[in-house]
Amino acid sequence: MKRYDEMTSTPEAVWFSSIPSTWRATKIRELFSERNTKVSDKDYPALSVGKMGIVPQLDTAVKTDNGDNRKLICKGDFAINSRSDRKGAGGISDFDGSCSLIITVLKPHKELNSRFYHYLLRSHYFSEEYYRNGKGLVSDLWTTKWDTMQNIYIPVPPSSEQDQIVRYLDWQTSRINKLINGYKRQIELLEERKRTVTFYSVVYGLNHNIEMKDSIIPWIDHIPAHWSVKNLAQLFTQVKCKNTNLYEKNLLSLSYGKIKRRNIDATGGLLPESFEGYNIIEKDDIVLRLTDLQNDHKSLRTGIATEKGIVTSAYVTIRNFSENNPQYLHYYLHAFDLNKGFYNVGASGVRQSLNWDNIRTLQILLPPLNEQNQIVDYINRTSTKIDEIKKTYEKKIELFLEYRTRLISDVVTGQIDVRDIDIPEYFSEEEYNDDLQDNNNDMEGDINE
Repeated sequence: MKRYDEMTSTPEAVWFSSIPSTWRATKIRELFSERNTKVSDKDYPALSVGKMGIVPQLDTAVKTDNGDNRKLICKGDFAINSRSDRKGAGGISDFDGSCSLIITVLKPHKELNSRFYHYLLRSHYFSEEYYRNGKGLVSDLWTTKWDTMQNIYIPVPPSSEQDQIVRYLDWQTSRINKLINGYKRQIELLEERKRTVTFYSVVYGLNHNIEMKDSIIPWIDHIPAHWSVKNLAQLFTQVKCKNTNLYEKNLLSLSYGKIKRRNIDATGGLLPESFEGYNIIEKDDIVLRLTDLQNDHKSLRTGIATEKGIVTSAYVTIRNFSENNPQYLHYYLHAFDLNKGFYNVGASGVRQSLNWDNIRTLQILLPPLNEQNQIVDYINRTSTKIDEIKKTYEKKIELFLEYRTRLISDVVTGQIDVRDIDIPEYFSEEEYNDDLQDNNNDMEGDINE
């Protein structure tokens, strides 16, 4: 790519060593001032500030009861999350609204090309400099205040170049986003394939030429004639083995349908002070997250343990005492979960939470053990193949994201000259709105319950 012919060193800026000779470097306070007006979300609608920019408050956002103690954001303001664990979360607001008090809101002194500063203040190089100027006791609570932020230098191109930079980056990021979105949609289709394979395998079996019969299970229309049906309590017992005296320290948590390790020694965040009340679980125990059913209809609520460890007592943990394949039982409950079955459990309809007594009569469809083993083997083999394809797409996405990040940072700091590039007509492709970027996940949502 073309470089500028003449560059000027900027030793005072620290995070960019030079800029084009026609640009200038200035402190943020010369262009912005902090907006600290407190308002109520009754008067100004709540906004979320995340990596996707500023949007109406997400349904999954952590909410407080103190809606009168929020900060004003006006259209054209730049808002940035001051917490280091939210790097890159910010942007120019298209709305008047309110946000959390931890958000730093910047009011432009004069009319600026907001899109240029949207790119600049969200860029990787600036985010790193912003973080470097923060303070805090631990890394995930590291915070950058306005008093420090205002003295950070930023590059300021002539207004005509700002306009061209915006046109160029809008075009290029749209092209990159289109490619990324295509791969993400392919991943979604692969995940859908996995869900379909699991569902049909545990409900109808692998042999499509066998005799079927009407099902007594409400969410299944018909089943193989030689399969049996039993209640959950006929196969499982509830696990209630408390972690007394911190006997076990392998912390586990349910996240997106998988049970994963967590760092028990991590400080801050959502980890509790004590793990004495946690349950000790064994390999092949099944963990169910049956809380917040009314508000959360997206979470995957089942997982099977692959090792011994401890989990929050907010989970319902059950152990198979029958001779059935525990992985088949897990896949069956997973299929029930994919069918949103837990939301309909209970005599009084959907409940906020369920416990063991609420689900012990849940009907389980059981093939003979040899068929269970065949089904598990088929699902595992198919899932492995799908996951391998997913990894190739995820790697491509990673590379395109890295390229987009580097391109934006280089262009807004004047390391690449885009003045003479003709911008063709194109269809704009927005950045993929991945809910996982900014929202709480299952693991975090459970740990404090």
